[in-house]
Amino acid sequence: MTNRRRQKIYDLQRFRGDLSGGFTSAVVTLPVALALGVASGLGAAAGLYGAIAVGFFAALFGGTRAQLSAPTGPTTVALAVILASLSANLTEALTVIVLAGLLQVLMGVSGIGRFVAYTPYVVVSGFMSGVGIIMILIQVLPFFGAPAVPGGPLDAIRALPEAVANINASAFAAGVLTLALLSLWPRRLARVMPAPLAALVAGTLAGVLWLSEAPVVGVVPAGLPDLHLELPSAGFLARALQPAIILALLGAVHSLLTSLVADSLTGGRHDPNRELVGQGIGNVASGLIGGLPGAGTTIGTAVNIRAGGRTRASGAFSATVLLMFLLGLGQFVEPIPRAVLAGLLIKVGWDIIDWHLLARLHRIRREHLVVMMITLGLTVLVDLVTGIAIGLIAAALAHARQLERLEMDSVVSVPLLDQAFFSNRQDESGGDVHLARVGLLALRGSFTVASSNRLARAISTDIKDHEVVIFDFSRATYLDDSAAMLIKKLMDIARGERTEFVVMGLSGSVAETLQALAVLRQVPERQIVATLDEARQAAKDLLGG
Repeated sequence: MTNRRRQKIYDLQRFRGDLSGGFTSAVVTLPVALALGVASGLGAAAGLYGAIAVGFFAALFGGTRAQLSAPTGPTTVALAVILASLSANLTEALTVIVLAGLLQVLMGVSGIGRFVAYTPYVVVSGFMSGVGIIMILIQVLPFFGAPAVPGGPLDAIRALPEAVANINASAFAAGVLTLALLSLWPRRLARVMPAPLAALVAGTLAGVLWLSEAPVVGVVPAGLPDLHLELPSAGFLARALQPAIILALLGAVHSLLTSLVADSLTGGRHDPNRELVGQGIGNVASGLIGGLPGAGTTIGTAVNIRAGGRTRASGAFSATVLLMFLLGLGQFVEPIPRAVLAGLLIKVGWDIIDWHLLARLHRIRREHLVVMMITLGLTVLVDLVTGIAIGLIAAALAHARQLERLEMDSVVSVPLLDQAFFSNRQDESGGDVHLARVGLLALRGSFTVASSNRLARAISTDIKDHEVVIFDFSRATYLDDSAAMLIKKLMDIARGERTEFVVMGLSGSVAETLQALAVLRQVPERQIVATLDEARQAAKDLLGG
């Protein structure tokens, strides 16, 4: 029996590892899911429903072994901002989640999952840092014992002076205790009890025994969740499509980045398209039972793998543990102070911020710095949709500028002296020593819209200086439609200047693109050649004519 076959056998050792990983990750996921449910405005139960539905179905149908999925800070913040902007009720809120899940399934089925991973890191970093800042800002109010305000982080900042002036001492003490435990919990004790669970238990006990004036979570529904099958109006469906796309893309990027983390920890390889299908099914299920949207969680996945989880069963075990908690232990959630959950989320927001890159801003390229700061600033000051959209546009422009430099370096435009170009063994004279009636324009590598305009300005002057120009495509590997139309423009310039031209070395996709756009339609066949010798003869004929 081969080693590969042995690895595929699900034995008792793997079962124990998956059971340990599932239970440990569930303990870590529980307090964060409760806090995110409260932060979303849909209630603590919504966080649990989302953790159960997304966690189970994403593990069952996803494409990453040992990945744990649950409501995340970015998806929850995005949902809260979207719902505030749409002024949506519960049915409409769940509709956005279901639509986002369906879009993720469509992305996976259509095979575009691998392209989501091409999102530039500076855009992801700026967006995630912005989400972390938003999470901290909107949790400051409940941290001081004040009720959360509708809207975004700017509204929370405006309400902050009043919250500080009327601070609830009990809530503030519970929040400080939570943050202290999260930051100072010893690593050796984390193996026995994770820091989030320890902070949740300690903060809750302090609230029950001493800090009784702190606002609490309140009633948590017990038992299985109800199905929400109500349909919103057609007008809302049209308005919900754009935010659903953003929520789907955000969850997809977050999940696939977490998949890369899982691969690095296990040495495996994930299937991005299948992963998106699994995440989409999980989000559809979550929306139908009133849960939050979710994605792959980096912390939960790392905890699962380090505790022994190696297969999809570990994610399913984690969701099962949370379901058991919901069915039998919901009453223990009700006395949790909201400030404790706020402290948990402030720590989550702090960890989401990309401090690694922020500490190196002075060393990264200027265009990358601009892209990151644009994304971060718009995410915090405007909204998440604008932040990621403008960030992607700015990143594309920065990438195009870099491509322009690379592509221009791959252009060769030189005059060919008559004596050197036309001489051969039979005729050593070859022509005038000083004349260069023929010019060579060689395109090497790939050419796109990035360099088209600059290339046209740089080359058009050279074309006017010669009687014949040879367009050499023998080392060109790719032309997009803009570059192809540039070639047509250069040929038109040559005709206007009464300069003849020869097209040499067409093959592969370059030839297909030029022919598809009819760029060569007016070029005589005798001026389309394969080799330099044929181009030399064609140039002789044109000069002689």
